[in-house]
Amino acid sequence: MTWPFLVFLVVWLVGVICTFLPVVPATLIIFAGALVAVLMDGYQAAQDLTVLLTFGLVAILALVVDNLAASWGARKFGGSKAGMWGALLGGLLSFFIPLPPFNLLIGPVAGALIAELLFERKPLNEALASAWGTLVGLLSGIAAKLALHVLIGLYGLWHFWGR
Repeated sequence: MTWPFLVFLVVWLVGVICTFLPVVPATLIIFAGALVAVLMDGYQAAQDLTVLLTFGLVAILALVVDNLAASWGARKFGGSKAGMWGALLGGLLSFFIPLPPFNLLIGPVAGALIAELLFERKPLNEALASAWGTLVGLLSGIAAKLALHVLIGLYGLWHFWGR
């Protein structure tokens, strides 16, 4: 094992754990770990450019999938723009709820529900459907992002092993 391998391994594990924390850019943390490991290893364009481009594309894909999944879930179950903004605000405020990992779910769902009830004046059953869609979207996004983080990690560990 080399230092670049160990640095990538530690940063990747931190990034995977951060996948479950709201507001923390876990994908960017993992990409930064790969970049640091490549630089520590003495950047070689022939080998490392492909790795960095692959990491960059997968990182962009993870960010897009995460955001699209939450929006898809809210829209699929009848959510409005106000509900999506409520989910976003609830997600940001949930960082201060001392119940990890439940705060990741409670805040956005409550935010969507409150926004649908107060600003859209939807009946309770429709507002609950929108909140449910937000939860489905959040869980789908987290699952997709986690899968992509694991793929990035396995590829990075394979790349840095024995170098």
